[in-house]
Formats: sequence, structure tokens, C-alpha cells
Amino acid sequence: MFALWTWTGEHTGPAPATLGDRETLALAVPTGFDGAIEVVPVDCALIDPAAFAALELADAGASIRLLRTALHAESGATAGEQLPIAAHAVPNAAGTSIVSAEHTIRVLAETQAAATELRSTLKADLRPYQVRGVSWLRETVAAYGGAVLADEMGLGKTVQTIGFLLGRAGDGPQLVVCPTSLVGNWAHEIDRFAPGLRVVVWRGGEIDAGAGTVVVAGYPTVRIHRQHLDERRWTTAVFDEAQALKNPGTQLSKAARSLDAEVRVALTGTPVENHLEELWALLNLVTPKLFGHKTQFRRRFVRPIQEGSTAAAARLQDAIEPVVLVRKKAQVAASLPAKIHTDLLCDLTGEQEDLYDKLLDRAIDDGFGTGIDRQSRVLAALTALKQVCNHPGLVTGELTELAGRSGKLDLCTDILANNLEMNAPTLVFTQYRQTGELLVRHLAEQFGVTAPFFHGGLNQAERAAIVSGFQAEDGPPVLILSLRAAGTGLTLTRAADVIHFDRWWNPAVEAQASDRAHRIGQTRTVTVTTLTSTTSVEEHIARMHDRKSALSDLGDSAGIAALARLDDDQLVEILRRQREN
Repeated sequence: MFALWTWTGEHTGPAPATLGDRETLALAVPTGFDGAIEVVPVDCALIDPAAFAALELADAGASIRLLRTALHAESGATAGEQLPIAAHAVPNAAGTSIVSAEHTIRVLAETQAAATELRSTLKADLRPYQVRGVSWLRETVAAYGGAVLADEMGLGKTVQTIGFLLGRAGDGPQLVVCPTSLVGNWAHEIDRFAPGLRVVVWRGGEIDAGAGTVVVAGYPTVRIHRQHLDERRWTTAVFDEAQALKNPGTQLSKAARSLDAEVRVALTGTPVENHLEELWALLNLVTPKLFGHKTQFRRRFVRPIQEGSTAAAARLQDAIEPVVLVRKKAQVAASLPAKIHTDLLCDLTGEQEDLYDKLLDRAIDDGFGTGIDRQSRVLAALTALKQVCNHPGLVTGELTELAGRSGKLDLCTDILANNLEMNAPTLVFTQYRQTGELLVRHLAEQFGVTAPFFHGGLNQAERAAIVSGFQAEDGPPVLILSLRAAGTGLTLTRAADVIHFDRWWNPAVEAQASDRAHRIGQTRTVTVTTLTSTTSVEEHIARMHDRKSALSDLGDSAGIAALARLDDDQLVEILRRQREN
């Protein structure tokens, strides 16, 4: 993004009217008559590169003219030598220096080059800040051997990383390590955005990987089968949800650090969850030459910051700035739509797979019947299978332990942990009352959070109390809602994050529920995350959503009849786990 600001001759003026989004940025500008340079808040208008290139301003300064020349030029070296300070007045975190003209032009040229390349190799329309993310990863790993991409959830860390992996595909095999619940999602997203890459989902044993191959593995697999990974040199190692490695003393962290990788990249929305030494662990993982001494890090940053030193906090920001990129939705708002949709695939656990197959085999053995009886049997089988996708205990009744048994619940827990850390109120929708009650219990046990549950069994006064309580400034951090009871009519704009825990046949029903947060009065970009269990009937539902040809709402008899009209083979094909996935 380009920031436009004005100068009256003595001080900064208001941002140019009618251009872009208004934002207050800290810039280094002259103050007073002695010409001293200070970092002060400046009213700016933010616009994207395309708008900047076509900009027509009668009173544009030399900085705008020269930056536009550089934007159009194949090489901006000449413009870089001439750029006035006003064109690159971005200070470092400590407020002791600004970026150079040469750096500004180099970043511009490299980002433009990355955008041109990615348009032909990546099957995605990247937003300007995402293109910059890919370019930043490239230049940072080239300079330091590693990087931490810590964008807020919903800004597309996965697709930026895939763009980065594409550029290194010819150099050798690459590795992505992530929570087990995200292995399927990574494989799916690489296939979707970079079909030129070969994806191997690895769960142990020998590894068949060469140039152009991306191996995706879960953290437990890396810990248990580390010897196979250590046998080869990796061009790139990516660690998703890297806060899992915040304790360098664990066997998992030791396994990650033992990998022979030319470049290491950590992805996380929460680089610090509890204390600053967790940040050191990530920095030491990706750039051990820069952050090799924990004692020094503790003495220089951790202790003085704990004692309230703002200077130490600024020093820390300045020290990590070259290798850590953190962007919030508010910072890139001009590049964002009103809603960001994120579809995450969750792997079934072994318990879920076994139970899913047994239930379907039993339904096939019992037969689906005919007529009205067929409709009820189809709906019963479908409901049971979808409940297994949510949590196997919902079917077996064994609910003593909840964590670790459902890929979807574990992934949802990770998302909610991040949102709780970021103080981001969240709505979680589910079709089933049992699932809602399970989520309420799990939040209480996992985080000590009391989450209200808005469902059809409440009277009007109880519903109104939940809504007003959640909308209050000090309301609960999470609200669980029944998709049908809360799908319309409510205003819940305190939340900008929405999770759909299970999938409904009709995408319009999910969209209506999401609009509880995306309504008049909402001032932030809304992130809508849908969780889909891989290899299950939920993937079939997701594909129907993609084709925009979903069946009618299954709450209606017409929707059930549409499924029941399928013959047994067609019906079983929809319900059966697709093992080849």
C-alpha cells in the first residue's frame, strides 16, 4: 500500500480527501523551526498499487512522481537515488532511523516482480499485502535463512506460503509440518493453488520426495519418525501453528530443530502466548545465528520489559523487525473485502474413521428401505455420520475425555485459543444441540471460559438476555449458537470472527448465520471459517457449495426427498469415506 500525506510548509496537514482509506501512521517528519526530525502520528490516505499508478493529483509532490515512475519502470535504481526523504519516512521501531531510498525502491521492484511471476504460477488472485508477504519471505530468508510470518488469522498465511514454496520448488524437496488436524487442509490447498507441485502426505516410513515435491506431515509424525526426516536435506521447512514449538526442551521442538533445512519458516498468529521467551524459541528455530543466546535475550529484553521499560520494548521490536512480519486486519483493511471466507479441512482421527465406517456398513446392511421409511433412514444415517465428524463421543456416548479424539474439535480449539489470546469475540455455529453442549463443556474445561449457548429450547427472555450479554463490552469471549435458532434476525456485531463447526447442505443458511456478525454496526472485517472433515460426507457437501448447487435445506421434506430419490449405490457413494483423498 502507498500512504499519501500532505505538508503545509511547517507541519503535516490532513490526508488528501476522497482517496483510499484514512489511517494514522507514525512517520518521521520535521517539527518546529529548528528542523529537528521526530516520529509523529500523521493522517494518511492508503491506496493500493493499481490506484496509485493511475493517480491524478494536480499538486502531487516529487515523491509521488518518482515512486510512480519506479512503479512503471523495470528498474527503479535511478528513482531510488532521487527519492526525497518524504517518500521513505517510515521509522524503525525504536524511532532512531528510517528506511533508505534504495531499500524502498528495491522492495517496490521485488514485489512487482513477484506479482508478475505469481500471476502465471499460482492459481489465486493475491491481494497486494499478500504479494508483499511472498516477496518479504523471499528477501528475508535470502538474508537471514529464516522468517516468522505472524499475520493475524484470516489474512492468508497459507496461500502466501504456498506462493513462497512455488518459487523454491526446483531447488529440492520441501517440508510442511503442521498440527495433525491441518494435514489434509495443507494438501488440499497446495493442490488447489499450486497444481504444479507434487504433494505427499507423510505418516511415517520411507519418503519419496525430490525437487517439486512438498511433503506434509503432522507434528506427532515428525516427533515419532524423525530419523526418516533427518536422512535428507530439505530446501525449505515450514512450521505451521508454530506456537506448538514454543518450548525448546520438548522432544517435538528438538525434532524440528534437528531437521537439515536450508531455510526455515514459522507461521503463527500468536508469536507470544504467555511470555516473551516463547518468542525467543521461534526466533531461535528459524534464525539461530541471530537469536542463539537465550540468556542474552532474557537479559536485554525480557527482564527490562517485565520491569516496564518502554525503551526495551522498542529495542525488541527493532531487533525482530527484519525477520518477523506481523500484520493485523485493520492495517490492510483497504485490501480486504467486508468478509474473509476461510475453508479448513480437518483430518478424522483413527477413532472417527473406524466409527464412521462401522456406522455406514451397519446402515447398508440394514438397508435404506423405500418410500417415507427410506427418507427417515437416510436422514438418520446422515445425521449419525455427521455427528461422528463432530466428535465420536456424540454417537458412542463415551464423553469422559474430549480432546484428541476429533480432528475438528482440536482445530476449533486452536482457533479459539488464538482468538482468546487476541481478545477477539467469536461466534460458533452448529446444527446439533448435543454438539453445542459439548463445545460449552470443552471451553470450560480447556480455557475456563463460560460460553452461553443460544438454541431453540430457550424462551424469548432467555434468548434476549444472551444476545444483550454478548453484545456488552465485557460480554463472554465465545458464543455458541444453534444454526437454525440463531440463523436470522440477531445482531451480534461485537464479534468479527465466525466459525461454522459443521456443514449444512444449503450455503444460504450458513451465509445468513454469518451475517449475524456482518451487519450494519460492524466496523471490522468479518472472518468466516468453515470446518470440514476430510474423506467424509462433509467434503461432498463442501463440493456442492463450491458448485453453488446445494440441495434444499435438509430441514425441509423436499431436501430429504432429494437424497432419498438416489439409488443405493449413488447414496452410498455420497456417504462413504473417500479413502483415496
